[in-house]
Amino acid sequence: MTLVQLRHLLSLARTGSFSRSAAALFITQPALSRSIGALEGELGQRLFDRIGRQSELTPFGREMVARASELVLAADDLRERARRLGRPRSEGDGDEGLLRVGLGSGPGAMLMTPLLLRCAREHPKLQLQVARAATEQLVQALRERTLDALVVDARSLRPSPDLDTRDLHEMRGAFLVRRGHPLARRRSPCDLAALRQYPVASTPLSDEVARVLVERYGPQAHPDVLVTLRCDELPSLVEVARHSNAVLLAIRAAAPDLVPVRVAPALAATARFGLVTLRRRTEPPGLQTLRALMRECLVDAGA
Repeated sequence: MTLVQLRHLLSLARTGSFSRSAAALFITQPALSRSIGALEGELGQRLFDRIGRQSELTPFGREMVARASELVLAADDLRERARRLGRPRSEGDGDEGLLRVGLGSGPGAMLMTPLLLRCAREHPKLQLQVARAATEQLVQALRERTLDALVVDARSLRPSPDLDTRDLHEMRGAFLVRRGHPLARRRSPCDLAALRQYPVASTPLSDEVARVLVERYGPQAHPDVLVTLRCDELPSLVEVARHSNAVLLAIRAAAPDLVPVRVAPALAATARFGLVTLRRRTEPPGLQTLRALMRECLVDAGA
């Protein structure tokens, strides 16, 4: 078997269509069929069941795809490593190459501008690309190798053997309001009913945070019920809270000018931001810069 055949296998597993995969691979459909057929013949097992125009992986095919993904990834990493080692460097080059980073809503609010500034000032030869999306979309892009690393709430990740999560930073959450808000003027802690008199704004929350909310305040505190203003861009929600009576549920450090609301019982929920990469993948250029910036910027406002 060859790496080319394994790439053909992975493409067909993604699309389920010989015609779409052939077009994506810039080969003819008969050539792709011969490649998959030769691989099946060598292995002595069917990889796909042909159901109408769709091709679905057999149980053995699913196992092969998992193994093939590791092999192709390792081959690509070796090629990239060899390219970097073979490239002549001059003194003062600094980081060069391409770093593609995905940021979740909370980390994006804390890291986006500082990361762009750091690269512009200190690493002008590093090509930086930043993507913002929901965690599931970012993880998919990481697995498809269109991103090199993610910074997301680790609690929103499903455990998986192909993901490596490190450099964890715990950040406290709070209900936040503008100065002068009626809830900020209360002398005694408020309950959930008092909070729900106002719009509640939040980014999508992890299952762990949802569990904490329901445990402390009951089923009406589940994000699907409690949150009335939801979007992926935390800076936009911060602006809404600054200029209205909306209550923002977010990490305290994302909006230090807003006032934490005293609630009973206390919220005691945290986000755990971490750096996520694929296991056994060669570290891309510039990743140490991102790690250093996480240590500087992901600092709990209550610590």
